Amino acid sequence: MQKEVLAELAKDQQPYATVLGCSDSRVPPELVFDAGFGELFVIRVAGNVLGASITGTLQYAGTHLHTPLFVVLGHEGCGAVKAALASKFDGARHQTRIAVLLESIVPALDALDPTLPREALLDAAVEANVRWTVQQVRESPEGKARAAQGDVKLVGAVYDLHSGHVRFLE
Repeated sequence: MQKEVLAELAKDQQPYATVLGCSDSRVPPELVFDAGFGELFVIRVAGNVLGASITGTLQYAGTHLHTPLFVVLGHEGCGAVKAALASKFDGARHQTRIAVLLESIVPALDALDPTLPREALLDAAVEANVRWTVQQVRESPEGKARAAQGDVKLVGAVYDLHSGHVRFLE
């Protein structure tokens, strides 16, 4: 049966969702969502952040693949978010390219209480980062246009490394 599926996918792809997730090797969206070949259009970048090539890829998914669902998937214990916390609250310095990546996360951390215990702070930061990315996508010209058409859903989610469960955010 796999040969038939691959033969069909060679002709065209029609994924039901686009997932912007973290590059973390422990969080492959296809396995997290128990998806098969061709079901997900996946974009992975450390910290599930936006940048020019990421927004271009999202636009491609919406314009050419017409995926009706967009998911921003963060995960507990995210190293990129942890590094952004260290930059913002502890004055940590990072190599140039990493620092540029972290600049995309730091604005998400503005409303956090730095006096929280470290684990609680990281959990709150991961969720805040997902919400920040969802907000940026929603407020982009392409996001507004798709929302106006009413044919797309954009959601944020956080993957729990210990349980394997995905918690969708309100």
